[in-house]
Amino acid sequence: MRTLFVLLFCAATLSAHAQETQKIGYADWNYIFSQMPEFKQIENELKTHGTQLENQLKAKTTDFENKLRAYQNMPATTPDAIKADKERELQALQEGIQKFQQDAQASLGKKQEALMDPVIKKVGKAIEDTAKENGYAFILNPQLMGSGEDIILYSDEKYNISNLVLKKLGVTPKPAETAVKPK
Repeated sequence: MRTLFVLLFCAATLSAHAQETQKIGYADWNYIFSQMPEFKQIENELKTHGTQLENQLKAKTTDFENKLRAYQNMPATTPDAIKADKERELQALQEGIQKFQQDAQASLGKKQEALMDPVIKKVGKAIEDTAKENGYAFILNPQLMGSGEDIILYSDEKYNISNLVLKKLGVTPKPAETAVKPK
């Protein structure tokens, strides 16, 4: 539906201004991000944060498993009050693990957003400036973020301004063999 809207919008705009030639270009966000020095740093920070959270989860899980084994190995003669107390403790530990997992997911998402937001704004500004400087009327992303579907069914590589955006950001694009190729 979004693809159809974009195509109809472009067609309507182009027909309304038939005498005026408009340049349409595209910039591949994934390619641009992968070329930026900040990308590797963000990737490393997220990996470190994720590893820290994972280690804490493993420690909590190990503690739970040890206490569960101790509970399971209690002699049959253990008083019911002690068994009930251990069961409550195990239940609380299990709930704590589940809450920690939810909190860890939220923490990782917040960390990613905090790290990516300035870069997204920086790239967006560079795309806007590059488009204005080079006379583009429209710049499209050939990928819908996260869906993997193309917005454009065909795109001529000569209108790919990704490397111009990278130059605007002060980043020298890597050779095509090591770079992520845009779709």
